[in-house]
Amino acid sequence: MSAKTTALTVLSAALLAPALLVAPAHAAPTPPADAKGQPAPAPPVSMSTVGGSLLGQPGTQVNLLPGAPALPANLTGRSWIVADAESGEVLAAHNAHWRLPPASTMKMLFADTVLPGLPKDQVHKVTDKDMEGVGPGSSLVGVKEDLEYSVHDLWLGVFLRSGNDAVHVLSAMNGGVEKTVKDMQAHAEELQALDTHVVSPDGYDAPEQVSSAYDLTLVARSGLQKQDFREYCGTVSAKFPGLQEAGKPRDYFEIQNTNRLMTGAGGIAPYKGIAGVKNGNTTMAGSTFTGAAQQGSRKLLVTVMNPGAGGANSVYEETAALFDWGFAAAGKVKPVGELVPPKSADTSSHGSPAQSHENDPAAAGKEPGGGAGTALAVAGGVLAVLAGGAFVVNRRWPRGRRGRGEELI
Repeated sequence: MSAKTTALTVLSAALLAPALLVAPAHAAPTPPADAKGQPAPAPPVSMSTVGGSLLGQPGTQVNLLPGAPALPANLTGRSWIVADAESGEVLAAHNAHWRLPPASTMKMLFADTVLPGLPKDQVHKVTDKDMEGVGPGSSLVGVKEDLEYSVHDLWLGVFLRSGNDAVHVLSAMNGGVEKTVKDMQAHAEELQALDTHVVSPDGYDAPEQVSSAYDLTLVARSGLQKQDFREYCGTVSAKFPGLQEAGKPRDYFEIQNTNRLMTGAGGIAPYKGIAGVKNGNTTMAGSTFTGAAQQGSRKLLVTVMNPGAGGANSVYEETAALFDWGFAAAGKVKPVGELVPPKSADTSSHGSPAQSHENDPAAAGKEPGGGAGTALAVAGGVLAVLAGGAFVVNRRWPRGRRGRGEELI
């Protein structure tokens, strides 16, 4: 049974019963074939229930109320999720907790973990040891040994070009790859991203390195609380340091974000209101993507993992379709789960913006125009309602909820 058929079936039932009695849709259709025409693996029969018990069930979970649009047809992602970035309500999901290889979307966790501890103006001279362990075939921004780079430069290399070379240098500055992996795992557990097992900081294919659409969305939501994270993930293009010849000014070359929903590369139209976050692609993971976008006052997060349709644009096309659906469906669906707060979050007063951004100048309306504003301008979705046109997520934690499997009713 397709997701569209499921949605229409539930919608028909909704028209015959009070809205609060509408049952969520549970669909576990035959897994679609992968890009090579081989049957795709089936999701686990049961998965984590963090965020609500429905999210632990295989198949599509959606709860359409009268007037809600049907889910997009022909979605092929093995796992996906649509969530409200501020309230944390999960509007719809498909195998949300399926533990799958994350590819470079793992770099969101790397950045959310390491970025706060490294001053952006700190300069580091790269050594041969810093570059050890960069896997063959890795995406690279062009970091060279014996040259100096600022932390700011390196983060641009991570977010725009998905540079594994930049990740390894920043990991070295953080105390080494082994320490960084441990730090990332601890941070994932603090965020309650419990599907995530970190093996490499850059998302390079490794046995047992997994995450889930649910976890990647949690991580993105956490990262978007940080001004620098928003700036880097929302920057379309930048100048990156090149070679340095004695007695001459240093060369710079342009790098462009590989997120096609921001740049319009590959024939994909830039998505209106897009503000990041991170894409990835490896042999084991296929294509993965987590995106944030705003239209009007609504801010959504969408994650899609490993579309079976194949092709470089599939993950972006399915993400855009889910964004369209999410914006159209807002207020017309009953949530099927929630993005839980971190373990240490104070949920006693719903996490007001003032509390959520205690150390963030954006909380007081001081958010400067940054990379996200640039991205939104390019995408034709400048957000006049936000200072400087920047995407800011004001978290609203559910009161007293710690998210270990409660079902929303």
